[in-house]
Amino acid sequence: MREQDKIIIWPAYFDSTKTRSDGRRIPKSLAAPSPKISEMKEAVEKLGLDYELVLDAGYPKTPWLKKGMLLVTKKKTKNQTIKKIAKQLLEIRGASVTK
Repeated sequence: MREQDKIIIWPAYFDSTKTRSDGRRIPKSLAAPSPKISEMKEAVEKLGLDYELVLDAGYPKTPWLKKGMLLVTKKKTKNQTIKKIAKQLLEIRGASVTK
């Protein structure tokens, strides 16, 4: 059983090539194509969030693809945290962030 003060963040949440039913959790305007766990880690670090990196984890819809996940300490709601990470991820990739 995982701790309740952590949020699981998967790369699929930010993938613009995925549909909502495939696991994307944010609007396409905030999504990036095929985000890497290393980019997500950098985004979380820049936001100053405490996290734990789990590299050998597979997203439940595609367990054979071990892309990893982040366990982020919960400070706000999961949705607010995901949107913050998405905006930071776009900044890292050099894309313009629109509201």
